[in-house]
Amino acid sequence: MKFEDQLIDIKYATKKQIQQEHWHIEGILKSKSNQKFKFDLSPIIKFDQEDYGKIGHFKSKANKIVFDFKNTWVLIDTEELHEYIKNNKTKIVYLDKITKEFYWNIIINK
Repeated sequence: MKFEDQLIDIKYATKKQIQQEHWHIEGILKSKSNQKFKFDLSPIIKFDQEDYGKIGHFKSKANKIVFDFKNTWVLIDTEELHEYIKNNKTKIVYLDKITKEFYWNIIINK
């Protein structure tokens, strides 16, 4: 199952938009929202033996960041994440912590 199957009114980013604006797909989440969002679908990468994550960009035009797991997608608000990073003066954020603290996040079962 692909994340894009969760969207309607889809628009795909151009190569230039992916590189410069850091988003991959735009659309409306079925049964979750009536608002169109731009989503960062960058894959989760392995940093060291037990540490996985994503590298983000403050210049991102993505509204939401999508974490793709085996059984779920976890969606995080980009602006809320940027504020958290600035306010906490950190470069490392743990997904399990912010999903409990953030106002806007959605978990979609596959």
